[in-house]
Amino acid sequence: DAFTRSRKLSTKLDTVHQNAIHIETIRKEQRHQRLHTEFSINPRRKLHILPDKPMSRKPPEVIEENSDFIEAFHKARQEPTMKYTMPMTESQEIGWVSAPLVSSNRSDRRLNFCRTSTDITRHKESALRKTKNHTRLDIWQ
Repeated sequence: DAFTRSRKLSTKLDTVHQNAIHIETIRKEQRHQRLHTEFSINPRRKLHILPDKPMSRKPPEVIEENSDFIEAFHKARQEPTMKYTMPMTESQEIGWVSAPLVSSNRSDRRLNFCRTSTDITRHKESALRKTKNHTRLDIWQ
């Protein structure tokens, strides 16, 4: 009984020990704390610039251009192939090289299946035209 009571007292912290722990915690926080004074807008996020109200009499503000911001904004709006030399994600790997592998040649019949007409297709087309004309005439009568 006496042993457990003394053990509880030794594990219980008094205010002096609590203050010492608190001071140590604050010193650790201050040692690793950094004050950030330079702020910038995230270039990967779209900005929605809203105009003034139509009936407002307030003169528009003249804002000087920040070339670094404008460059970052234009770079963020570019397509990924213009921004990076290699794909950054696995989903960008598909379609990264969008140029055709074989140059297009319209006279090459292996790759171009142009519509051609034969005797059978010409006969069927003329039959379809006649049936279309008949249905049009039936509608108007």
